[in-house]
Amino acid sequence: MLRCIPFLLFDGNCAEAMTFYHKCLGGELTLLKLGDSPMKEQLPLEKHNRIINAYLKSGDIEISATDWMASPAFEPLQGNMFSVFVVGEGYDELKAVFDKLADGADKQWFQELHDMPFGTYGQFFDKYGVQWIFRGNESQS
Repeated sequence: MLRCIPFLLFDGNCAEAMTFYHKCLGGELTLLKLGDSPMKEQLPLEKHNRIINAYLKSGDIEISATDWMASPAFEPLQGNMFSVFVVGEGYDELKAVFDKLADGADKQWFQELHDMPFGTYGQFFDKYGVQWIFRGNESQS
């Protein structure tokens, strides 16, 4: 079953912000640094202390977040530091919705659904400028 949760992008202070939200909202917080993930080889050493994935769950409240990794090619600006995060079980479930929402999407930052070490991943800015990030718990295979 597909679900959407807020996805926040920070510029180096993700751990601090998510720890603050955790203190305010309670629940369980998970923080994963880039350097502790299989993704570390894909980005430069100076980004390895940044948070690649943060997840806070407190009752029915869920927030996911990360530190900005795209600089300098794509700079964080107020307004592009949030997205709609669509989470599903796998590729097939995500693909049907992904293709519909991607109609007219900006091709500059478009990433088709593809396998990553943590499952299926893809993202784009739709024709209205809204960023959508998709993650499936299972790979295509």
